[in-house]
Order: sequence, then C-alpha cells, then structure tokens
Amino acid sequence: MILTEDLTNSILIHPASIGADHLRIIARYATPQTASWHIQRLNDLHISPIKIDLILGMTASKGIEKMLHNGFVDVTKRYQNIKGYSSFKCQYVYKGLPVNSKLYLWEKSGELVDVFVGSADYTLYSFNSHRQKECMAKLNDHRDVLEYFNAIEKNSVYCTYGSVEDHIKVYTKKKSLELAEEFSNTQDTSNRLRLSLLTAKGDRVGERSGLNWGQRDGRERNQAYIPLPRDKALCGFFPTKKPGDEKAPHFIAITDDGKSLVLRVEQQGDKAITTPENNSRIGEYFRNRLSLPNGDPVTKDDLIKYGRTDVEFIKLDDEQYYMDFSVEE
Repeated sequence: MILTEDLTNSILIHPASIGADHLRIIARYATPQTASWHIQRLNDLHISPIKIDLILGMTASKGIEKMLHNGFVDVTKRYQNIKGYSSFKCQYVYKGLPVNSKLYLWEKSGELVDVFVGSADYTLYSFNSHRQKECMAKLNDHRDVLEYFNAIEKNSVYCTYGSVEDHIKVYTKKKSLELAEEFSNTQDTSNRLRLSLLTAKGDRVGERSGLNWGQRDGRERNQAYIPLPRDKALCGFFPTKKPGDEKAPHFIAITDDGKSLVLRVEQQGDKAITTPENNSRIGEYFRNRLSLPNGDPVTKDDLIKYGRTDVEFIKLDDEQYYMDFSVEE
C-alpha cells in the first residue's frame, strides 16, 4: 500500500490509537522538536503513552550538530518520568556504513504489527503536507524487518551516553550563529521580530498574563508565555495552525546563552508563544535570566534592572529560530 496523504495520522498517530505501544524509527535525519511535538500530540489526543525509539543513521559519517544533540538529550531526559506522557530514546549510528533508511516499526506487546518504509524522515517538515510531498509504503511482509533494525541498533550509541563524543563528531553549526549575527547587524527586518514582554500599553508586565500567567490560584507560579500581538501572529513569521490542524507545529529556539527551547504558538487568536510540554519551562527560563527565584512575579522594574523589556527572534529556517534576550555589558 502506497501512502502519499495524511502521513502524520497514518504513520505516527493511528497505530497508537488502536493499541500499538512501541514505535521504532530509523531515519536519515530527525529533529528534537518533532519528538516533542509527537509526544505532546499523543497526549492531547488522550492516547495511552507509548515508547518511541529513534536511531539516526547518518551520524557515523556526518556526526551531529551540537544544537540537535542537546535537543535530543533534553527531550529524552524531560519525558523520562512524566506520568501520562510517552517516553523517548535516541541513538546515533557510530560504526559501519551510514544508514539512509527511513523505517517506522510499530509493535504491540512485543509483536510487530505495522511497518512503514519510504522517503519521510522524522521531521515536522517531512510530515507536513503543506510543505513537500513524501511517499511511504506499508509493508505486509514483516520478515527480516526486525532483524534489519536490530543490526543497525547494534552499531549505535545512546545520545545520553556520557562519552558519546568519543564515538561520533558533535560539532557547532557556525552557519546558524553567523546568520543570526548577520541578520542582527543589517537593516533588513524580514528575518527578525521583536516582541515586548510588557502589556500593550507598555506600562507593566501583565499581572496574570505573559511572564506572570501562573500568578493565580491553582496554577504553577512559573507558568508563562511570550505575548504575541495579533498583527505579528498574522504576518507569517512563526508557524501557526493551518486549516484542519488542531494545534500549531512546534519550532525550536536557540537562545543567546546557549539553551534550546521547543516552542509553539497557542491560545485564542494565536496570542502566546509557549513551551508546550510544560508552560512553566519558559517562565523558569526568564526568571533565571532575571535572577529571580522560581515562582516570583515579574515586574517591569525587574526587566529594566536587567537591561531590556523585549525579546528578539531571528528566523534561521522554517523550524529553527535564534532568541536573543542579551544585554550589553
């Protein structure tokens, strides 16, 4: 059976909805925001948690960019012990021939139940039909598939292994940082967007919105979002929900202090940029930058004392952004 439409549901969601509990993936390329989105999507649909095991196949010859590596480590650790959420593990092929396969194996109670093979890597780009065409085939004959997967797995190392850099090259992608610096130093604003952390009047931080979204009874005090005005939500700078989609896609932001955040545009009117797996994460990030204790309310004076009341995003590509909250020394 050849699949060219609705690949997201057919390959990533539907098998889990009918009882499959373990997804094994071999991909030439993948992104941590895809794993984060996938886990969150399963949770949003109230599907029982599954195990997701990913093997990246080209790392034996090409290594992995440090931002991606840090993202995979972060997603792996983040979902280790969160009740009600699926778990995620990531491995890198480090010996033998590079692997260009794109293979998705679904198991139920240890038995192989579905196998998909084709062109789609484990990326939001590949599974978004609005961006490019992919072709996947559902295999009826499962013989030798698991043997192939296990052979590849034997040549791989977990991304969380303490000495992973002894096995594969983890490199810094200078191009992204150079692009960010280039866009920051030019008058061209098409790849840049500055967002205020204050209310629309600019006189304060929202008492129960924005960075203080969690400052109310029954909420975790660190819950927060970056306010996104309606005109800027509509300008196409960030990925937003398409017709027929329940949620907007995830994207990743590399921060000026070397962190990475998985983000999503959410809420009515696309008015908020959040960390979808845990809305407290972005609040903790800004409180740490402002030298405030976790859970404390954020004031305009706190931002002025720090040195700025806004944050700037630089668009590197469709799924990656640079988030600048730096101040001059």
